[in-house]
Formats: sequence, C-alpha cells, structure tokens
Amino acid sequence: MSAEARTPDTSTPTRDSAWIGASVGRREDPRLLTGRGRFTDDIHLPGMLHAQFVRSTMAHATVVSIDLDDVRQVPGVVAAFTADDLDLDDITARLDRPRSEYVPTAMPVLARDRVRYAGEPLAIVVARDPYAAEDGLEAAKVTYEARPPIIREADALAPGAPLVHDEAPANTLVDVSMFATEGIDAVFDGAPCVVSVEARTGRQNALPLETRGAVASWDDREEQLLLQTPSQTPHQVRTVAARCLRLDERSVRVVVPDMGGGFGQKCVVGREEIATAAAALRLNRPVKWTEDRKDALTASFLAREQHYDARAAFDADGRILGLDADIVCDMGAYSCYPFTAGIEPLMASAEMPGVYKVPAYRVRARAITTNKAPSAPYRGVSRPQYVMVMERLFERAARELGIDAVELRRRNLITEFPYTGVNNITYDPGSYREALDLCEKTLRDEGWYERRDAAAAEGRHLGIGYSCFSERTGYGSTAFAQRKMEVVPGYDIAEARMDTTGALVVTTGTMSHGQSHETTMAQIAADQLGLDLAKVRIHQGDTDRVTYGWGTFASRSIAVGGSAVRLAAAKLGDRLRHIAASQWGVPPEETELGRGLVRRRGEDGEELTFEQLADIAYLKAHLLPKDLEPGLSATATFDVFNDGTFSNAAHGVVVELHEGTGQVEILRYACVEDCGVAINPKVVEGQARGGIAQGIAGALFEQITYDDQGEPSATSFMDYKVPTAHEIPYITVAHLETPCAFTETGAKGAGEGGTIGAPAAVLNAVNDGLLHTGVELDSTPVTPETVARALERTAAARPRPEHPRSEQTHSEQTRLERAR
Repeated sequence: MSAEARTPDTSTPTRDSAWIGASVGRREDPRLLTGRGRFTDDIHLPGMLHAQFVRSTMAHATVVSIDLDDVRQVPGVVAAFTADDLDLDDITARLDRPRSEYVPTAMPVLARDRVRYAGEPLAIVVARDPYAAEDGLEAAKVTYEARPPIIREADALAPGAPLVHDEAPANTLVDVSMFATEGIDAVFDGAPCVVSVEARTGRQNALPLETRGAVASWDDREEQLLLQTPSQTPHQVRTVAARCLRLDERSVRVVVPDMGGGFGQKCVVGREEIATAAAALRLNRPVKWTEDRKDALTASFLAREQHYDARAAFDADGRILGLDADIVCDMGAYSCYPFTAGIEPLMASAEMPGVYKVPAYRVRARAITTNKAPSAPYRGVSRPQYVMVMERLFERAARELGIDAVELRRRNLITEFPYTGVNNITYDPGSYREALDLCEKTLRDEGWYERRDAAAAEGRHLGIGYSCFSERTGYGSTAFAQRKMEVVPGYDIAEARMDTTGALVVTTGTMSHGQSHETTMAQIAADQLGLDLAKVRIHQGDTDRVTYGWGTFASRSIAVGGSAVRLAAAKLGDRLRHIAASQWGVPPEETELGRGLVRRRGEDGEELTFEQLADIAYLKAHLLPKDLEPGLSATATFDVFNDGTFSNAAHGVVVELHEGTGQVEILRYACVEDCGVAINPKVVEGQARGGIAQGIAGALFEQITYDDQGEPSATSFMDYKVPTAHEIPYITVAHLETPCAFTETGAKGAGEGGTIGAPAAVLNAVNDGLLHTGVELDSTPVTPETVARALERTAAARPRPEHPRSEQTHSEQTRLERAR
C-alpha cells in the first residue's frame, strides 16, 4: 500500500457522508472549556474526610519506629494509620522470566520496616479538612537508622555496593540480552566506518496538569467500594485494590471522572489510591486524597533516566552493517504494576533498530534499582531515547563518510513491506522514505538552508536537524506476551446499545485523558451505522459498565479500542437489518444502513428508521423473528494477533544558538506523520503538537537530579524547568496515509509520535549549529550553560564555514556522492 498526502477535512459531514476522516470539533470541549468538567478533586460527598501521607525524609533507611500519637491529637485529625494498622497485601509486578533475567520486588502500600526513596509513604493521616491533614503530618515522629543511599548508576553497579533490595543482586531488576547476531564482532572488525555514541537522558516527570488523587467511599446498598480516581487503567486498579484489600473483585467499582492528562504516569497502580480506599473502609466514611505538586514532582512515578553505550558499523557507501548497544535504565526503587521495571529496557532492546535495515544486532538491556521514586511509562517509553541514539549514530557516520546525513538515512530506511527485522519484528507498510522526503522538502522550500548559511556569514549560529522513526502501536496480546508479562494486556471490549429513540450509547474499555475519545470513538460508531454523530454517546472509565478493559496507553485506544467499537456497532447494525428484513419478508442481504434508517435495496426501497426498529425490539417484541432476542445491544472484542501496527514520522527542526546566554531558540518545527487512516485529522495534529512540546521539554528543559543523600532537586516549578508557550515554536503537521490492514478502521496509533521524534531532531539541530565548534552533544537535556561554553570557545575564531552542498538539490547531492 502506498502513502498519499491527505489534506484535513474540516467540513461537518451530512448524515449521508462518512464521519471517519472528518475534522469535526471535539465534543468534550464545551464542557471542559466552560468549567463544567468534573475532576476527582471536584467531588464532594457528605461526611467526606481528607487524607495526606507521612512521607520518608530519607532516601534509604531502616524504620525504627513511627509514632502517630501526637498526630491523633491535632485538632481536626480523625485518624492516622500505619502499615500495621491497615494490614494490606503488597503490590507485586511480575514477569514470567528466570531470576537471572528478572527479580520481582514487592512494593508495600505503606512502607513498614524500610524506606527506599525520599517521599515514600509511611502513614496516612485522615482529617476533617485538608489543612488539618497537613497539620497532622507535622506532628508525626519517625525514627530512622540510615542506610547508604544508591543514587547513581555507577554506585548501583559497583562491586559490593549496598543493596536497595536484598533479593536483587548488583541492584539489577532486569538483565536481558535478547539479540546477538552470530558473527557480529567480525562485522565491526571489518567495517570501513564504526561510530559510537554514549548518551544519557534526564529523569523527568510526566507532569499531567491534574495530579493524582482518589475519592473512596463504601456503598452499603451495593455492598461495594467506590473508588473514583484519575486512572488510565481503571480495571487494573480494581484488580489490585481488590487483592490488596482482600475483597471480591465485584465488591470494588472504579470510576474515572474527567481526567486532566496522564501521559503514562497514570496507567500504573499507585499506592496512595489503595491506602485511601483502606482508610475509607476502616472509618466507614468517604475519604479524599489529592496529590500536591511537590509530592507529584518528588514522590510520584518518574521516567526517562537512561544510559546508552552504542556503536554502529557502516560500509563505504553508508549502509549500516551492524548495531551494538548496552542500555541501562534507572527505574528507581520499585517495579511499577503491571508493567514491571522491564518496561523501559525491554522496549528499548526489542525495538531499537527502528526504521532502518540493520542486518546484525546485539544488545544488552538492564533495569537497575536506586533510591529514587519508582519509574512508570511516560509518553513514548524508551523510544525518544533510543531514537535519539540511533539518529546521533547516523549523523556521526554521515560526517565520517562525507555523505549528507539525510541521504545516509535514505540509503538505510526500510522501503519494502512487510519487513521482518533483525529483532524478529515484522513491520507493516509505512511511508518512512516519503515522510523524510517531504519533511526535508518543506524546510528547503521555505529557504531555511539559505538562511542558515546567511546567518553563518553574520556570525550567528543556526542549525537544522532531522529524525526518522516508527512508533509501534496497536500492541495486541501477542506483542505483550513476548515480554513475558504475568499480566498480559492487549485485547479490548466494547458494547453498543441503542435505546427506543434510536440514540446510541457505546461503552469502551479505553480511558481518555485528553485524546478526544468522546469525539473519535463516536465518529467510528456513527460511521459504521450511518448515524448522526449527535445521536452517539461514549461511556468509558467505569469498571461496572464493561466486563474488562485495558485502558489507554501505548497509543492503543483507536487501533484496538476503536476496532472493538466498530465491530460492536457492526453487530448492532446487523441486528437492525435483521429486524427490518423480517418486517419486509426479505433476506437481510437485501437491506442496507444509512441516514439513521434501514432501507430495502432498490430504486423504490422501503425504509424503517432506527427509532421504529428500536420500538419493535423493545416495545413490540412479538413482531421479532424467533431467532432474535428483544433489545438492541451488541458486544465485541478486538485483538491484534501479529507484532502490532507501526505509525511513522519524520521531524525537521531549525534552531538558533545565542552567544552569551546559550539559549536554544527553535525557529521552525516541521512534522510529517503517518498513522494510517486518521479518524479525526485535527485531533491527530493536536496529539502531535502536544507530544512535540513534551519532547522539546526533555531535550532542552526538564530534569530531576538528586544530591548525594538522595534528596530530589526539583520540588516546585521554581526548580523544575517547564517550557511555556514562548519556548514552543511554530509547528506544522503534514499527514500521509498508509491504511493499516490489521485494524478495523485502517487506523494506527498516534498518541506518542510527537514525543518520540522531538529529542533527536532538536539535538541534531543543536549539533548542526555547533558544527564549527568541534563540540558534539549526545545527552539531554541540553542546557544553556553547555551551549554557551561551546560557543565561547569559538566566538573569536574564523567565521563558520558554509555547509557542504547547502545550495544543491537532492539529486545533485546524490550524483556527487556516487561519483566519489
């Protein structure tokens, strides 16, 4: 299948036209933008109490005692509980791997005899208002016996280092060598060009606008715990809560109100939510916990701290011969549930070759444990990091070989599909080369290459950088099973139910935290049934309304959940046609759906509206054929039984580096993406732009560091540098469309691509701007201090030389390189 450029359709379809591919306005926006959204902290129940947590002030210590007597005397405090008081089971994430590859570690809901990071919860304080709860924290007395903290990778892996977990030797939770092509050493020994990159990426917070929180209450009538919490994966929260609290799963209902972002941080099960539920059960009163920003930055789930030692071998014509990588991911103190500490190293090692035809591959990937807050998935999950490393290897090889860096990429991109890589992953059709060509053409046609050279003549420092990548989306059960997870996500379930007025309610197991599911899922259902969009309502985030769902992460919602929605709507459509056919005494094949009705095929075909058919299904069941039960509902499941689907994109960036301040100013950002059929191109563009902003944040701004005692450096936005609208550049998003054969709509995922491509493109642009200095940067975030020092070294030197071939066309470049 070939990719073709698609111009977003901003029209509103009529009842006769297709909804898929239409850029209709987000149906969520009127509610959310006028303050009528209902988030977890907006919930107020009669008699509700408020909770906060006593947290460890040490990164690593034995807990000698926890004295809460004075806490209970604070005015307004109702109760305070330790782990011994609540007696909860631990949260343990597992992989079905030998202990040589994975070491499971139990994460207690509240720490008992040992703390492993600053901010770890030790006790919960419950009070009549949040201020009294905060006062109660000040009265807590915790006695520690300090242990040596493990803060850096070198400390964790040093021989004889103190152990974060006694059961994890060498402070290693995951150690896998998944691929090792036979004879790879000989490949490197005989290669004309071998380049290497050592890169580190900073620890980040996913930083959703809404922090974590929970409201827990007991429903006597239903004999059920109601836990309202902003989770991307409500069914998994239900499963873990039931197990920790030792309840039947039917006795726990998890409901997600509106959610102000998640980005992966909220797709794991947190400890505080379970403790809040336990306190509500003990007190038989509703209890609310809302995480403040300090706790969110220091004690919540973090991500991204990785170290790569990588090298690549190329032949004289610039074709890659082999890739060799050693990857270490600092996962903090515990494995997250359900993905485990393997989430980052397993992703990186399995998918690092990416869009390139790598014939030989060897990789070792480790997850180490340190005395820092635990890590969880964050938008992109290792792909921003390994793509950055791959793109740095290609840039370095291009300079070594004297080949234009974009042309070097072209020579190595996968262009024939399906393609099975050296990593045993089969890639479905994509537009890897087309995306890169269009991205480069965009910057050339806009004159950025000429502007760069003109700036150099003026003593200014402009740089242009690119990145190419694929985003594995639509992970099904088969793909997740390859990781050997004890809990295997993948499928999803949807129900479509029509009422007597012909209106449709679709319930899905996915959970939106900003991805516009209320719009896009409705478009899928309305398109399938030929129904007006206004007649469709989407329900999500309620564990009592759908049997099971895996929620929203890994760009799976439209690819997997949307396919389930389409199948459920199709089943319901078949029921409508069957009912209509029975009224006319014809086979269902002689009927068709459209415009909110079923019509009999033919020039003068009869018609029955959905409302008339629903009237029969519910209120006149005696008219139904004997093989149909009363009612109009259908349930469907969908899974992807191959290696998943692959979206792809190319990013191009222009930056200016300012002498003196070292500021990196992004002048232009071009993105060319292909996520298959875009259900709503406007939504895809929004996802791309938001992801790019987060990728820029990781490339240039955000990082949490720690002192030698494990105290985090960033406790507020005064310290944690977040880009504002001023730092985010003008971004254009062009769409290519390679329909996917493995999903019901032809769509692939689009949620993470912006974040994946941005760090590599920005870093390459910065290095292009530094080309004349001899300085190369391979780690992020790139700080102004680093850039300023590099520019100071050459400020008085000769003018920057022109870039080779900057005025030549691509074809001229290729001819010259072949002549060489």
